[in-house]
Amino acid sequence: MKRRFVISDHHLFHDRIYAFTNAKGQRIRPWAESAAQGDEMMIEAHNAIVRQQDTVYFGGDVAIKAKGLELLRRMNGRKILIRGNHDIFRMKQYAEHFADIRGTHKIDRLILSHYPLHRSSIPHWCKGNVHGHTHGNDVQRRRWFGVRQSDPLYINVCVEKLPGLAPLDVEEILDRP
Repeated sequence: MKRRFVISDHHLFHDRIYAFTNAKGQRIRPWAESAAQGDEMMIEAHNAIVRQQDTVYFGGDVAIKAKGLELLRRMNGRKILIRGNHDIFRMKQYAEHFADIRGTHKIDRLILSHYPLHRSSIPHWCKGNVHGHTHGNDVQRRRWFGVRQSDPLYINVCVEKLPGLAPLDVEEILDRP
C-alpha cells in the first residue's frame, strides 16, 4: 500500500539555522551542529520510513542554497513541493526533483500550505491546516482571560516539531479526533 507523508522546512545546506534560537534562547535545532550533519540526519530519518512508492509532500523551504536540492535525489518517494518563502530558485531547478509543485494542496479534509492560513480562510469541512514556516512554534489561539493555547486546527509539520526528524504519515493526522 502506498502511503502519504508531510514534512516542511528542511532548509538543506543552511548552516546558520543550527545557531538560530527561540524566544527562550534555546537552539531550534539542537540535534546537529551544522547543515552537513543535520542534512544527513534528515535524509536518514526520511529514508527509514518512506519507501520509493510513497508520496511525500514537502511543505516548502526545502533548500537555502540551490545545491541543497541535489540532496533530494537521495530521499525516497514521489515528491511534491508546496512552495515556501525560501523556495526562490527557478521552477526548472525544482522540477528536476519534484513530480509536482503547488501553492496549496487538499488531501481529504486537510489543506496543506507553507504559511498557516488565516482561520477565516479555512472552510468548515476542513479538519486541519497542515503547514510549515513557523518552525518550533505552534499557531496560538487566545482563550479566556487572555490565556493562549495551541490551536488544534493547525498541524505544524516543520522538521523541528516532528518526532525523529521523519515525515508524518497523513493517515495519522486524519485519524486524530
